[in-house]
Amino acid sequence: MAIILSEPAAAEIKRHIETQQLDGNTHLRMGVAGGGCSGLQYSLGFDGEFDPAIDARYEQHGVSVVTRKKIALHLDGTTIDYLDGPMGKGFAIDNPNVPRGGGCAGCGHH
Repeated sequence: MAIILSEPAAAEIKRHIETQQLDGNTHLRMGVAGGGCSGLQYSLGFDGEFDPAIDARYEQHGVSVVTRKKIALHLDGTTIDYLDGPMGKGFAIDNPNVPRGGGCAGCGHH
């Protein structure tokens, strides 16, 4: 498996690349930080760098998504989508590797 990029997300990413006049070697870089009670925090940004020794790359719908190999296993099967609806516009990330229900039991809060 890999990181899955929906067609609407790819179209929005391409639009941003064009609007910002980024070159053809631009990748969408996905990062992960945090954990614990507030859950994982994802980051998405544009990057012109790709090092095959430390990065994993996924190509979908004409967009290159890269992430560090050390976190790629935690993102396996993750979907990046773009939603445009009554509640607003934005990217949505669904990671099937994160336990449902959120939070942790360590602090006693549920």
